[in-house]
Amino acid sequence: MTPDFANFLAHCQQRVQQALPSLLANIGSEYADADASSSLQRLGEASIYSVLNGGKRVRASLVYATAQALGHDSRAGLNEIASAIEMIHAYSLVHDDLPAMDDDDLRRGKPTCHIAYDEATAILVGDALQARAFEVIATLPGTNTEAKLALIQQLSAAAGPRGMVGGQAIDLAAVNQQLDLAALQTMHQLKTGALIRVAIAMSATWCEADQPQLTALDRYGKAIGLSFQVQDDIIDIESNTETLGKTQGADQALNKPTFPALLGIDGAKQLAQDLHAEALQALTGFDERAAPLRDLSHYIIARQH
Repeated sequence: MTPDFANFLAHCQQRVQQALPSLLANIGSEYADADASSSLQRLGEASIYSVLNGGKRVRASLVYATAQALGHDSRAGLNEIASAIEMIHAYSLVHDDLPAMDDDDLRRGKPTCHIAYDEATAILVGDALQARAFEVIATLPGTNTEAKLALIQQLSAAAGPRGMVGGQAIDLAAVNQQLDLAALQTMHQLKTGALIRVAIAMSATWCEADQPQLTALDRYGKAIGLSFQVQDDIIDIESNTETLGKTQGADQALNKPTFPALLGIDGAKQLAQDLHAEALQALTGFDERAAPLRDLSHYIIARQH
């Protein structure tokens, strides 16, 4: 990782880390006659615990990197878009960790939400984060209602049954099953790739990218969305619980289909490299301002957690 990219990543992480607490602050409810803030305190604390529980902030960084590539890195609303996407991501992890799904006790080296609080609270945290994410997008600064509606449509499609949730459903049904490469790619293009891809698309839409730019950025997002999951499968085998911050070998223990299981570890690594090359090829029409996007693609396949 170059010093410039390390500084860029740290700056992106700082921006979204500073934005999230204020967007999740417990201010009670306008639907109650009395002050409900104390009654909502536990839910608010559990939500903040889940969203601020570490993480690489890759999706948020993609929002900022896309805006920079388009020459709009200081545009108002980027912090809110990045935060909304991180809320959706956090909600998906909280629900993914539940006993009914992956039944994980650790996330980013800390107890998962249902362990730190309880299972019912974790379910409600996921519900709350999803709803709040869409409220944040709906109330973005400015008067461009058409753009806000476009972002809501993009995020709802990527997070819903045609995207992340649909991929999770396929994943749960695939336990103890053998999938071919096309089926495995489809599952992860939905479960993992959709939210990564939409982070780029939402930023590009908000920054008024033209159609050729939108098409190129979507090609890039499609490639890195899949490479992210390929690398996740690789490090689940090669890393350890302490480094991962979650239980190492969990997919193998649950007998889930993975890219290394299908292609072998060397074949999975080659696929990650091929997807990285596809991502870089998609950015050939962009100048040096797209350097963070290029660096993010490499970072995704080089990371060890």
